[in-house]
Amino acid sequence: MSAEKTPIDGSSSANTLLQLHQLLTSCSKSISGGNFSQSQTSVSKLINFLDSVSDASISELEPGAKENAFKILSGIYEFLCSPSLNQENIDALSFELPKSASKFAGVSPQCLEISDNIIHRFIEKCSPRDMLPILCEALDSPNKTVQAATYVCPLISGLSDVFISLQRRHFEQIKVAVPVVVKVVKAISTESDYEDTELETLFERIVVNALSIQTVCRKLEDGKNEKLRALLGLYVLQILALVSVSRNYLYFALRLASILPYSGISGLGLITGYSVDTMSHFVIGEDEEDCSSFSSHVYLGASLSVVWAQKHDEFAQAAKFDFDAIKTELQNNPTKRWQAVGMLKHVFASIDLPWEFKRYTVDFLLYITSGDISNKLGHNDCSLYMTSLFSSLQALTMIIIYASDTVLRKNAFEALKRVLGDIPNSQRFDILKALIKNSDSSSMVAILLDLVRGEMHRERILRTSLQKNEALEADSKTCQSTLFWSTSILELVESVLRPDTGGPPILPDNSDAVLSALNLYRFVLMTEAAGKA
Repeated sequence: MSAEKTPIDGSSSANTLLQLHQLLTSCSKSISGGNFSQSQTSVSKLINFLDSVSDASISELEPGAKENAFKILSGIYEFLCSPSLNQENIDALSFELPKSASKFAGVSPQCLEISDNIIHRFIEKCSPRDMLPILCEALDSPNKTVQAATYVCPLISGLSDVFISLQRRHFEQIKVAVPVVVKVVKAISTESDYEDTELETLFERIVVNALSIQTVCRKLEDGKNEKLRALLGLYVLQILALVSVSRNYLYFALRLASILPYSGISGLGLITGYSVDTMSHFVIGEDEEDCSSFSSHVYLGASLSVVWAQKHDEFAQAAKFDFDAIKTELQNNPTKRWQAVGMLKHVFASIDLPWEFKRYTVDFLLYITSGDISNKLGHNDCSLYMTSLFSSLQALTMIIIYASDTVLRKNAFEALKRVLGDIPNSQRFDILKALIKNSDSSSMVAILLDLVRGEMHRERILRTSLQKNEALEADSKTCQSTLFWSTSILELVESVLRPDTGGPPILPDNSDAVLSALNLYRFVLMTEAAGKA
């Protein structure tokens, strides 16, 4: 039988505090004495000691471990506040102690408060410019033995203090920290192991961090804060996306929404992508490496901002969105509507978002494509938007296939048909063909082939009308520009009946697609035989 661990009673707790005092004294003497090698060894022993205490208290392997951790952490703070401690000691300890102190944050709310105080003390006594990379490095080096959601809280609050304390080169220095914070919060928010209270504490710190950047912007003169305001806007959009993915927190979403107008962001600019592109130009420029660090959740957050406004009127009010005007403009302007549809792909394709957001997004799409939008196309060309339109339509097919909600599947299919109808005839066949060839679902291929057959039937009716009514002559060019009644249809049928992989299609796995392809082929033959094509 293994020996039981000795409980941490008053005597052992006193011994631990004595050991801490000895380690701190050793660090102070070696650092003040200028012995670099010895000081490194002393600091390393101190950090190892603190890590062992924090690990024991978090795992609760020993009775009284949490109380002991609080005493140890308080001892560290008292040491740092000692009037006799010189700057050389503080500078040397600042490289490692913030990370070790943050590991205690998950022990208890009291330890979280002391961890905050320790990091704040370093920021008070050290250069903010030096503390920024130290805190970023601590954020970017997670430890599996600690609770990440609470571990990062003191570090993020420390960055908020650093931002406000910076004296120059605000944009350049804050730009370094923002991607680090987003990366860490993204990793935490997509996990499901955290309690609501832990995530609420984290997002509270994140919102305050964004507000600290806004405070810095206001301190700078107009014209000198343009880049920083753009950076703030990109930051808020990314955090809004993470808030939506995590727990759908309206409270934090509203606070983030109130920051958007300060960055010069409009609702229409967000849903069309214009505002994001403008801010990215200010912040990123031509730097492709920077682009990769900022683009991950920015477009998702931009799209979700309009979805939040669709869900909650108070969000639209906080963000100062004229939501009715946005929807009207999208209904009447084909180009902006195509841009908006392209942006919505980020919501449709997200595997982390709750289905509720996709339902509201589909409803929004149905609204902006309602009415006779085909008559408003005019001579607009959507060639520039074909890639994004295809991506959105492909993501919609995934909702149709996988959504458990029958109403959502039905509405997504209706939205799919409306978006296809919003694409000029000359490009509609190409996008349908691409959807069919890139679908792994036999049932979805069958549905898309039925849509192709419907397009062919519609075109045949239009041609018949043209022959009977010369007043419709003007529409003949549009009809002639389609590829539905051409050899391309036969190639499309062949792609299903004779897949690129070689051999016949695998049955019964592809029976729906094969049956639909045969029905389409039969429709073509019968129509041709009747002389109606």
